[in-house]
Amino acid sequence: MKFGETFMEYLQAEEGLDKFSPHVEYKRLKKVLKSCRACRAAALKESNSNGEQQEDHENEGSEICQLESCQLCDQNFFAELKKEASDIAGCFSSRVRRLLQLHTAPGIQKYLVTLRQCFKNDQPAIMQECQILIEYAMMNAIAMQKILKKYDKVHCSVTGRNFKSKMRSERLEILQSPWLIELGALYMNFNESNGGKSNVIFSQFSCNLSDTGSIMTLKFPDSVKLEYDLTCPICLDTVFNPYALRCGHLFCKSCACTAASVMIFQGIKAASNVSKCPVCREVGTYANAVHMLELDLLQKKRFKQYWKERHASERAEMVKQSKIYWDNQTRYAVGF
Repeated sequence: MKFGETFMEYLQAEEGLDKFSPHVEYKRLKKVLKSCRACRAAALKESNSNGEQQEDHENEGSEICQLESCQLCDQNFFAELKKEASDIAGCFSSRVRRLLQLHTAPGIQKYLVTLRQCFKNDQPAIMQECQILIEYAMMNAIAMQKILKKYDKVHCSVTGRNFKSKMRSERLEILQSPWLIELGALYMNFNESNGGKSNVIFSQFSCNLSDTGSIMTLKFPDSVKLEYDLTCPICLDTVFNPYALRCGHLFCKSCACTAASVMIFQGIKAASNVSKCPVCREVGTYANAVHMLELDLLQKKRFKQYWKERHASERAEMVKQSKIYWDNQTRYAVGF
């Protein structure tokens, strides 16, 4: 079965579950490429000027544009695809955020969730939503990849490939989202709570953590495999109490705070708006940083001794910084 048919079946099933969300308009974008009259006119003009091409080549030229870039295609195709990618990334992050709050809710919300679980078991619903989100990310990522490959084939160019790189730099590539790492960690946390037995819902999906905890591997159907490096670029150790900056890079909380020149007890949110990512040097990436609670919980379960040592070390450093900070504030207040 062709991917277009598979994707349409997936969309119909999603509509039946009342989970319909923004998606790649795969069928319509293919029509944009096929109906590009400017491309066909340019191809026919070039084939007529050569005069040596055979009839079958002329038919092929009507479908394949000899231009590396087409104004009509670019205007209708890339603008629409970028909007769809932005909507998909926003929808995915918001749905994952709501899902994770049911498992790692902070403060009073955690108490209310625990109280609710005394009367209703939400685990099957959470697992089902997790599966839906993983499939949603995978299907739309494949659809985007195939339509961009189709664009390059039609136009004999690498513009589609360059557009994909641009989306990655603008954090619209859904497979590079830190929320997908959180979903993988959520899957393994539920797997741990079930005694290591995989849930039936995840029969076509698996997630593993390396022995050192520095690599997370997500395996999807059709032999699709993704690896995420969980090494902090600053301390070069496995991330502890991890945060993902807006640019997507992962850091330990203490390392990220040190790089932003803020105290650990103040937190990443206290970073200045002009603070730069230590890796890509992008400004303002500390705003809306994602606290990877599921990943931290997974490390706490899998690597208990390592987690205790790092926790004690971070706490000692936080107490030390707090003491220095308040000593300085006291001296400033009394005038010394």
